[in-house]
Amino acid sequence: MSDTLYLQLDQNIEVTNPHVYLQDIAALSMSDPKILNRLRVMPVMVLDETKPGRYVMSVSDLLKKIQKLEPSIDISPMGETDFIITYRISSATGKLFRYVKIFFVCLVSFFGAAFSIMTFNNDVDLGSLFDQFYTLVMGKSSDGFTILELSYSVGIGLGVLLFFNHFGHLKLSDDPTPMQVQMRTYEDDVNQTLIEQAERTENPEKEA
Repeated sequence: MSDTLYLQLDQNIEVTNPHVYLQDIAALSMSDPKILNRLRVMPVMVLDETKPGRYVMSVSDLLKKIQKLEPSIDISPMGETDFIITYRISSATGKLFRYVKIFFVCLVSFFGAAFSIMTFNNDVDLGSLFDQFYTLVMGKSSDGFTILELSYSVGIGLGVLLFFNHFGHLKLSDDPTPMQVQMRTYEDDVNQTLIEQAERTENPEKEA
């Protein structure tokens, strides 16, 4: 009875070494440790170390490489049928650039949200609304610095924290935030598009 290799792959695997081995892109499980160790260090591809990018690969091509090295084993693939290898160059400059991008996105998000809130307040004339409500309840005109403005300002901040479900490393629950859900959906769409483009490049008749 032949041994069975269980092979699990994610849709997108990130590597920092241009020499990609099987253990870098897949989770492997097998009863024979000798064969398993040989498969772990099986070369999958060699990338151009100067060109970071995304490379689409089919599981069927990967199975052919494994069967060529170990023809006597059975293979049980789990997970994706096509996957993406994302090669990134690991360097201090790359990490610094990533932090700069994060800082820039935070600035854009902060000022964009502030501008949106201000335009909304201006469109609905919130100042006049608060003044009329304050005059109706208190019987005198508002000076612009009342409990209404204070509670509204604090409420916006608390509402954003509750909506996004966390502040820094603190989370109100284990549920993913709306931003995480949208980013995950976007990432899945990008991965699927890259895989479909690669399939159409290899099989132009599918385009028609």
